[in-house]
Amino acid sequence: MDHAADAYRTDLMTITRHALNEQSRHPDSRGDFTILLNHIVLGCKFVCSAVNKAGLAKLIGLAGETNVQGEEQKKLDVLSNEVFIKALVSSGRTSILVSEEDEEATFVETSKRGKYCVVFDPLDGSSNIDCGVSIGTIFGIYMVKDGTEPTLDDVLQPGKNMVAAGYCMYGSSCMFVLSTGNGVNGFTLDPSLGEFILTHPDIKIPKKGKIYSVNEGNAKHWDGPTANMVADVHRTFLYGGIFLYPGDKKSPSGKLRVLYEVFPMSFLVEEAGGQAFTGQQRALDLEPKNIHERSPIFLGSTEDVEEIKALYAAEQKSA
Repeated sequence: MDHAADAYRTDLMTITRHALNEQSRHPDSRGDFTILLNHIVLGCKFVCSAVNKAGLAKLIGLAGETNVQGEEQKKLDVLSNEVFIKALVSSGRTSILVSEEDEEATFVETSKRGKYCVVFDPLDGSSNIDCGVSIGTIFGIYMVKDGTEPTLDDVLQPGKNMVAAGYCMYGSSCMFVLSTGNGVNGFTLDPSLGEFILTHPDIKIPKKGKIYSVNEGNAKHWDGPTANMVADVHRTFLYGGIFLYPGDKKSPSGKLRVLYEVFPMSFLVEEAGGQAFTGQQRALDLEPKNIHERSPIFLGSTEDVEEIKALYAAEQKSA
């Protein structure tokens, strides 16, 4: 990339402009999705700002502590959750919200309801913020079934029914990765403009990579096929390889939550030309029974995931 020339580009593709371009491909669209996306983006900008000053603002303290003014402090993941809930409800385009932070789903009041359900983890990896490790927001979007009162069944759907998914990574730069079912695009926040600008169009995962991302500290507990295997999703998108969080003897169902971690990332990976596998089936074919259900996951480059599938198939044959 020619960074010198890039610095003086005047034809900037913002995330809103990109969404409007996508909207124009659907003549019957009324702009509801674009409005919803703008509210998600606003939440991400707020969280990005809060993350950048979290140490200074003492936002990494335990929820319930008070500061010198006697005001109650909110832990950053609690604050992020409130920001996204309020942003999504105020969009007027959502009916049901499922957050990693809330035990129960949030049903939006009738006067503010729309046709979308949003499942999200407001601050994935928040325990890492005080050591400067990248953290992020993950989300997936479903449509409510037409003409019916919203119920949990509207979100307890297979991941293949999602209409969009994405994540926002807060690190050395703030990057928003999005798919609406027509490829994957990455946008980087330009702090001087306050806008997400398209910097990674049409992301494709290499067929095979050299990187794996996994918590090897759990290796002694892994199930048979992954005892000698091992894993970060954003890096996997750009360089290929595999991210895995297998089931183990302590947690046979894995640790990652299906609705707002496994499904959105699997949706993105497949749209970028990769695969996502649970150890039993295609990840997006899972049918969750509860909103915080967990699943093992292997996702990334097609050839690397095929090797995992072969290991599981061999174990089933020998069983």
